[in-house]
Amino acid sequence: MKTQAIIVAAGRGTRLKAQCPKPLIAINNKPLLAYSLEVFQKCSLVDSIIVVAPKDSLKSFEKAIKNSGRKKFVRCVAGGKRRCDSVANGLKALDRDTQFVAVHDGARPFLTDKILRKCILIAKKRKAAIVAVPVKPTVKRVNPRSLTVRQTLNRDELWEIQTPQVFEKQILLKAYARLGVETPTDDAQLVERLGIGPKVVLGDYRNIKITTNEDLAFARFLLAKE
Repeated sequence: MKTQAIIVAAGRGTRLKAQCPKPLIAINNKPLLAYSLEVFQKCSLVDSIIVVAPKDSLKSFEKAIKNSGRKKFVRCVAGGKRRCDSVANGLKALDRDTQFVAVHDGARPFLTDKILRKCILIAKKRKAAIVAVPVKPTVKRVNPRSLTVRQTLNRDELWEIQTPQVFEKQILLKAYARLGVETPTDDAQLVERLGIGPKVVLGDYRNIKITTNEDLAFARFLLAKE
């Protein structure tokens, strides 16, 4: 069953105030994108990769992809204004005979081959699988205006969702065909609206998404230890 990956790397990284797109920020002299790209390159369950990049930076991304050591076909396509628009552009670039799609954030450099493989294999059995970790802190629902507590949520039922998220292609295409003006926080949210509950795959607390300078500093610390 043919599986293609869509690595979403069109984020600008405005909160990082970087001089280049976030996925091209160097950690240990290697672009952030290269870390997750290498995992997909080495995974035997992934046939080819689509990298979704900022429209005005395609040449820079193509150069970074080339320098990362291409082991399988990688295609670079332009992203959109929102993450969901970028994923939609990636879906348009899929091969006709693709059966499963693995969507991953290019700003998550700590994905492991073990987690990626497990998510793909479970998705092939259950049609949809997402990586997540149990929430550690106590979480409360708070009134956004008065900042008073409304409810303490049951932590046993709360999971922090990560990527990759793997879906049967036709399911994800159907989910995106119903995308309106709303901005979903992840791809699984759209699939859930079809009445499909993705299977949760236990992830890794280190599989963070680089969003702030604190995240970047933590990533550099972890990579330095490795």
